[in-house]
Amino acid sequence: MATEIKAPVFPESVADGTVATWHKQPGEACQRDELLVDIETDKVVLEVLASADGVLSEILKPEGEVVLSGEVVGLFTEGASAGAAPAAAAEAAPAASAATGEPLLNPAARRLVDEKGIDPASIAGTGKGGRVTKEDVIRHAADSASKPAAPVAASAPAPAPVENTAPIFAGERTEKRVPMTRLRAKVAERLVEAQQTAAMLTTFNEINMKPVMELRSQYKDVFEKRHGVRLGFMSFFVKACIEALRRHPVVNASIDGNDIVYHGYQDVGVAVSSDRGLVVPVLRNAEEMSLADIEAKIREYGKKAMDGKLGIDDMTGGTFTISNGGVFGSLLSTPILNPPQSAILGMHKIQERPMAVNGKVEILPMMYLALSYDHRLLDGKEAVTFLVTIKDLLEDPARMLLDV
Repeated sequence: MATEIKAPVFPESVADGTVATWHKQPGEACQRDELLVDIETDKVVLEVLASADGVLSEILKPEGEVVLSGEVVGLFTEGASAGAAPAAAAEAAPAASAATGEPLLNPAARRLVDEKGIDPASIAGTGKGGRVTKEDVIRHAADSASKPAAPVAASAPAPAPVENTAPIFAGERTEKRVPMTRLRAKVAERLVEAQQTAAMLTTFNEINMKPVMELRSQYKDVFEKRHGVRLGFMSFFVKACIEALRRHPVVNASIDGNDIVYHGYQDVGVAVSSDRGLVVPVLRNAEEMSLADIEAKIREYGKKAMDGKLGIDDMTGGTFTISNGGVFGSLLSTPILNPPQSAILGMHKIQERPMAVNGKVEILPMMYLALSYDHRLLDGKEAVTFLVTIKDLLEDPARMLLDV
């Protein structure tokens, strides 16, 4: 008896999803809890697993098709064994593909190949009938990055021309068009919405990172040995922001219609870059977390973001956001608000600069800080005072421990 395979129930904030990748083909056997299909939404990629041992009977929603919450996407037969007819059909497809010289790619794999500029023919497919999956593309890209470029022998003959391939001439103006991922489209929509609906303004300051760097250098080995995680700079900034949000609760508030909503907790979002785009997982109840807890959670979120495993719950909510463009070398920027939040802190590159200290010039590791805020809720005085509080706490880290 066939069992319906349904798309996951989406949260209220997610209207629909797109079938990204079928990991099994009709007639292919699978085991309980084995991945059947990926459903891509505006925020995350949701996985649909097999409910029991059996065979995928039929695909009702092919890759690239839009599905609603709880909609049936396929049929599954429990306890059945793989049939010969579907397998033969699956084998016939690669044969037809071989005739045209084009490898079979899933839509998700095709999109990733176009984004990374990889030749599909160089990827070994591990899917049914040699189909190239998204995982194959990611693995190929990682292997290529880890391998040094092979030296070209001086006596090597010129490669033979490939038939049926249009030559590319010097100076030729080429273009390619690829569809936006749902996540990229949603991020674009929210960024434009933030600029159109909020009275956004940015204030800047600079911070001497020497005290934090010395403290980190002194205790990083002991910290890692005791807690099992490395001590980074982000945990110090999160701690400083939590204390500053306590002292300036309006920065932690948000606007809902004509009301101001004050939050009695600090859910701090940390912007993380991934292959799918920018995501902002949330450190929930960050005010209760230690430096080690913060570092461990950020590391967990970073790994999940790279693996595409972040869940909707991981990115829901948030009362304040921290974005670190310094890891990419940014010296100064104006971060955009993450609605409905009223402020976002931008960290930047640490760079040595000559600074006047007690009438003398010293070379100090300095960082520019940027605070973008919604001027409808925060006045300039409140925003500047908040940023100065963060600066004071980080230039004297003991103040965070002594609460002074």
